[in-house]
Amino acid sequence: MTGTVLVTGGSGYIAGFLIRQLIAEGWHVNTTVRSLAREAEIRRVLAVDDSRLSFFAADLLDDAGWAEAVAGCSHVAHVASPFPAAAVKDAQELIRPAREGALRALRFARDAGVKRFVLTSSAAAIAYGHPGRTTPYTEADWTDVNHPDSYAYVQSKTIAERAARDWVAAEGGDIEFCSVNPTLVVGPILSADFSTSVEAIRKIVAGALPGCPDFGFGVVDVRDVADLHVRALNAPNMAGERFIASGPFLTMVEIARLLKDRLGADGRKIPTRKLPDFLVHISALFDPMVRQVIGELGKTRAMDASHARKMLGWVPRPAEESLVDTARSLIAMGVVRP
Repeated sequence: MTGTVLVTGGSGYIAGFLIRQLIAEGWHVNTTVRSLAREAEIRRVLAVDDSRLSFFAADLLDDAGWAEAVAGCSHVAHVASPFPAAAVKDAQELIRPAREGALRALRFARDAGVKRFVLTSSAAAIAYGHPGRTTPYTEADWTDVNHPDSYAYVQSKTIAERAARDWVAAEGGDIEFCSVNPTLVVGPILSADFSTSVEAIRKIVAGALPGCPDFGFGVVDVRDVADLHVRALNAPNMAGERFIASGPFLTMVEIARLLKDRLGADGRKIPTRKLPDFLVHISALFDPMVRQVIGELGKTRAMDASHARKMLGWVPRPAEESLVDTARSLIAMGVVRP
């Protein structure tokens, strides 16, 4: 299937790879950015057939530009949502644009006659605020936003997805809605303006940490996340579906040791010893970003991605390949100097 699809947040990490794949498969892509001043820069980074890519200025918190962006589109991938590198003082700084942006995109999509709407949600909307467990999380699980573990970004993704699903049920008409819920998105970067999700890998490779905190992540390649979006845009009978996008859960020590082994001389700064929890707690006293994730120490949030595999034939690449590609691209772009 091809046609015209709106991909929101065209300057973003996932959106960039999604736009590339859609255009390669014959789609025309409309994309939104907050300012058209970035259009030339983004076109250079994406390096796609310019005749198949159109830019529109639109903001998550404003109606201006949305009707024009979605006009003529049969499909929408709503990828745009705030993901800051630093902790925010007020959770509403993330919750409001995430929720209102999703509802705004849905409303304009419905009014334009869009058939399929794929929301980029997150594993953050699934795996937080639960008692400790050894079994993997599935699409049936939902985060408890009132739990102390649920920091601002986690709240924003959960509230936005729930609001979107409730709106579709009440006002969506014939629109088919589904979500893609990735874990930590890694993989090659397209420019030195890289995603927040890659920051943990940057810190490891740069030797910016004295050791590895007892944190872990499900990891998934950005190219595979983009591919899952494309499959969800194309497949029949997607109404109400939810797809976890994740590979294995890896601790930072496991990631560091893998990268040190594979990078050779480029990995000489990588720390491979586990950082004692008490040092992480001390660091949290001075670093708001560490403080908001301190509850992650020692926790395993493994995710079951079998639904996407079975229903959509999705096959993610090995985590080792994704992590090494991330590190090598950070070095190649000059973001990290080994």
